[in-house]
Amino acid sequence: MPINLKDTQAITTLSGLLYDFLPANPHPNGDPTISFGGCAKKCGIGNLYQGGSKKIAISTLLQNTLEHAKGKFCVLMSTIVQTAMVYRNNKGNPISREEIVAINKSIQDIGFKIPELWDPEFLRSLKSSEPEKVEMKKETNPEMISNLKSEFIALTSLDPHKRGYAFQDFLVRLFDAFVLQPKKSFRIVGEEIDGSFDLNQDTYLMEAKWHAEQTAEADLLIFSGKVSGKAIWSRGLFVSYSGFTQQALKAFAVGKPTNLIGMDGQDIFFILEGRMTLQEAIIAKARRAAETNSFFTSVFELANH
Repeated sequence: MPINLKDTQAITTLSGLLYDFLPANPHPNGDPTISFGGCAKKCGIGNLYQGGSKKIAISTLLQNTLEHAKGKFCVLMSTIVQTAMVYRNNKGNPISREEIVAINKSIQDIGFKIPELWDPEFLRSLKSSEPEKVEMKKETNPEMISNLKSEFIALTSLDPHKRGYAFQDFLVRLFDAFVLQPKKSFRIVGEEIDGSFDLNQDTYLMEAKWHAEQTAEADLLIFSGKVSGKAIWSRGLFVSYSGFTQQALKAFAVGKPTNLIGMDGQDIFFILEGRMTLQEAIIAKARRAAETNSFFTSVFELANH
């Protein structure tokens, strides 16, 4: 069925957005699927790719697919994006979040929505071409930070039972001082979360422990399960005053992807000393985790690199 003028305009826009995703034709000695024609063939519609001038070829492929194999349109788009991500990464020019957002809008204008391309975790995994937007006060109140630093040091003199609850209350005030909209401990059937906060439209669940011994892998696995049991866009911050065992750090750096980042007492002290703001520390830890799957990187290391 012929497409209308509105779809034609949307196809022209989408063709322009896709132009730098893949070559029109594969390299003579390369993988034949690494091209627009190759993606069409992989989807079983190779006959709809007519070649020629690259932009016209892309536009014609999209138009032919909509007219003659409409049910393959979303499959074709997903295949192009997946193939292009590998191709562009190998060329040192990874696809950005903004490119996918623009493509999603253009596909939606044609009348389709591809769930995997809208998935929040997928979009967050992509490098942004825009600087991170960090919500914070223009000037942190020096007196407030000084008071928090004194309070943090004073926690060491409390008995263990009182100290655990006092530590949670301290963290609420710390996160509030850095405008992270903290929420105190809340209980869900069968489990308890120590708190939550928001940063750059990401919601983090938080677990906090102040024990003499370092936090072990078992505690991290339990909290990771709590986080993964919530919305797919949830993340976790595990704050352990004494840090984490080497086994725990190793376990969360290999195997399945981590949905947690970690913070220890030294990190908090460095933040209160002004080495990094709390927002900067969390963003840097999350980015390092995304790049390396390393659950914990110290503020000291992050501030010196």
